[in-house]
Amino acid sequence: MTNRKIVIIGPAHPIRGGLAAFNERLARQLAAQGNEVSIHTFSFQYPGFMFPGKTQYAEGPGPADLRIFRTVHSLNPLNWRKTGLRIRKEKPDLVIVAYWLPLMAMSLGSIARMIRGNKHTRVIGLVHNLIPHEKRPGDAVLNRYFVNSCDAFITLSKEVLADIRQLTAKPAVFAPHPVYDSFGNAVSAAEAKQRLGLDAGKRYLLFFGFIRAYKGLDLLLEAMRDERIKAVSNLELLVAGEFYEDRKKYEPLLSDHVKVISDFIPDSEVKYYFSAADLVVQPYKTATQSGISQMAYHFEKPMLVTAVGGLPEIVPDGKAGYVTAPNAKAIADGILRFLSQPPGVFSNFIREQKQLYSWEHFVNTLGTLQ
Repeated sequence: MTNRKIVIIGPAHPIRGGLAAFNERLARQLAAQGNEVSIHTFSFQYPGFMFPGKTQYAEGPGPADLRIFRTVHSLNPLNWRKTGLRIRKEKPDLVIVAYWLPLMAMSLGSIARMIRGNKHTRVIGLVHNLIPHEKRPGDAVLNRYFVNSCDAFITLSKEVLADIRQLTAKPAVFAPHPVYDSFGNAVSAAEAKQRLGLDAGKRYLLFFGFIRAYKGLDLLLEAMRDERIKAVSNLELLVAGEFYEDRKKYEPLLSDHVKVISDFIPDSEVKYYFSAADLVVQPYKTATQSGISQMAYHFEKPMLVTAVGGLPEIVPDGKAGYVTAPNAKAIADGILRFLSQPPGVFSNFIREQKQLYSWEHFVNTLGTLQ
């Protein structure tokens, strides 16, 4: 898929977070293969009362190597028409629309329909998630509106592909979430611990990313209170991420074995958290797929995930780490199982598996929808 004019519609700088990082990395891969690429991001994404974090926006200048336009207002129908007509007039060969939440269906779906009116552009829905973790009335209607607005779909998990199949027979493919390789290379554990002010003699579990109810941090905190875990004197849990809900519900579960950094972690610091960790833990209650797993693969770290959604597809049990039931005792059992293994037992498999999650493979799969 080369020498094409391609537009990506979805979060990008100054919007922050995993979706923005994904779209920017995808744009770079498409450009590296000889395409003319631009991103249309949001001038307005969420109303303040709907956004649970401290800010939706990243600090500092945007990436100098990308063409990013702040054009999409998620709640303004006049803007949808204006943006759709602008892109329709440019006649890109391909428009990739990132979709993750029914709230965005009307804006993104309306823009997509407007663009397709030029009878030239093919619109592909890049569906991170179709059925939301926190369900609301009207989700099904909104999802159908978006799905009917696209020509084809690419998903990051087989579960989401199955959800798409329930709504349409249009072309749709699955490609695993590629590794997040835009956070720099790993550093030594000693350097990472020194940078973060951690104890050089301790082993660290890492819970990373936005803290929301479905991600199961409460289960992991309960696991850390298991008497068997508490008996491991040199073990500590590092929780690194911004609370997207009330922190107070978690405070009774905190213990001396837990260190919380309750801030958004800037891209330049991500490598230190993963490099300091012995095991990355994703105790999710529900999931489709997760960019955190692909960050762990990039930094070649073993994982403990729960058996929900597409997580076991990405983390084969006993090979890249462990898969447990989504409850505190099972998670504690998995942590103890990991601690009983010699260091590096998963390294070779993780290093080999990492090669399968390339951006080139993702773009090549995307190309099959042309």
